[in-house]
Amino acid sequence: MADTLAAEGISLEVVDPRTLVPMDADAIRASVRKTGRLVVVDEAPATCSAASEIVALVTEDAQTFRALRAPVQRVCAAPVPVPFSPPLEQAALPDRARITAAIRRVLA
Repeated sequence: MADTLAAEGISLEVVDPRTLVPMDADAIRASVRKTGRLVVVDEAPATCSAASEIVALVTEDAQTFRALRAPVQRVCAAPVPVPFSPPLEQAALPDRARITAAIRRVLA
């Protein structure tokens, strides 16, 4: 997806923390300070998720929070139990269209 947006002149910095404990908080804060933006993608619903923890990490640090030039965007699963059917499962999870829309919102 980053390659597709790069073709449109949109440069992304992707940080994949891999784990919450320990979380590479320094890398996340450094990225937000550098770019001024944050889009968090998580396959869990937004409530009580890794996405929520990452947003809290950024907003609780005053220097990083002040670096934000746009509202933080979370792209998460729908707040429903994960459907058993593959087509419905894919509809409930974050997809390229929703992620791309969130990226465009933070750049607007």
